[in-house]
Amino acid sequence: MLEFLGENYYIDLDEIEKSVSYEPLIKEGEEGTEEVKEQQISLTKWEVIKIMLDVVLSESDTVDEKLGRHSSNDLTIPFKLAFNTLLINKVMKKL
Repeated sequence: MLEFLGENYYIDLDEIEKSVSYEPLIKEGEEGTEEVKEQQISLTKWEVIKIMLDVVLSESDTVDEKLGRHSSNDLTIPFKLAFNTLLINKVMKKL
């Protein structure tokens, strides 16, 4: 878990899987239609989520927890954008 601004956050791996997966393709078989059992993922969504997680996890600026929300003004724009996007898409969740 990540403690940030007095809250604990974690990365929901199941939500990542739901976010990047889509319905499997239908394949015509000899006895009618059959579902393909392979997992289908959107590479674009996966790469964007992976990059945003990398930005959040590699932020090197120190955040003074005693300053609370005022310390968040010193964070980089990529961190703020990635963190908020992951929160909105429920990839990162408050405990």
